Amino acid sequence: MADTPQEYIRHHLTNARVCSTEDGIGWMGECADAGFWTWHFDSLLFSVGLGVLFLWLFYRVGARATTGVPGKLQCFVEMMVEWVDSTVKDTFHGRSKLIAPLALTIFVWVFLMNLMDLVPVDFIPHAAYLSGVEYFKIVPTTDLNITLAMALGVFFLMIGYSIKVKGVKGFVKELTLHPFNHPVMIPFNFVLETVTLLAKPISLSLRLFGNLYAGELIFILIAILYASGMVIGSLGVVLHILWAIFHILVIVLQAFIFMMLTIVYLSMASEDH
Repeated sequence: MADTPQEYIRHHLTNARVCSTEDGIGWMGECADAGFWTWHFDSLLFSVGLGVLFLWLFYRVGARATTGVPGKLQCFVEMMVEWVDSTVKDTFHGRSKLIAPLALTIFVWVFLMNLMDLVPVDFIPHAAYLSGVEYFKIVPTTDLNITLAMALGVFFLMIGYSIKVKGVKGFVKELTLHPFNHPVMIPFNFVLETVTLLAKPISLSLRLFGNLYAGELIFILIAILYASGMVIGSLGVVLHILWAIFHILVIVLQAFIFMMLTIVYLSMASEDH
């Protein structure tokens, strides 16, 4: 797939792309100049697929739930639901039936997408290469398009909750008369509050993307060291396992942070000062 370490890294960090061209549907290299209308179908495939898996699994457990002695999977799902519910009650200060399901969906979905980072870096991409697909990434959260799209969803919810609680007039006042409640300071307030508002989804997406991208890159570097002979024998496997164990903490922590910041941002948007 690659002759040099640089090509190997570039290969494993390049998405499979589909785009619309003048001649019809374009593929990979044909999408170099396609601009905005380029689809990373590997990221979409795994993000949507893992989302469907989450919905199917939790629906199946809910449909088969019993009041008797529950199975291990039902116990796990009930623990997750109770934990997220208590977290929302402690953090979200408004009233909404949407926040707890949203928080549960975000945590499990982001966790599942992050979990794909523990799959050996050459396993699925090499299988895709043998089937004719040159590039193929399986970790959706190493694609900024995915993390930014999720953060934008949270951003629009923030706007919606702010307008719902404060009204359009109250939302405009928050942008123009805070923190300095004087007409002269309206331009300064507007710039300051707009930057603060836009920084939330940007930081939310970049934090998740950066941590998972760096983790994937380290797995790739370990594979390069092993293939080049700089890491001999079982030492490469040991390094991979050690980084994977540490990375489990990153995977869980980043899912938790994304969920918690979403709750906090929506709670702040729901506060009427």
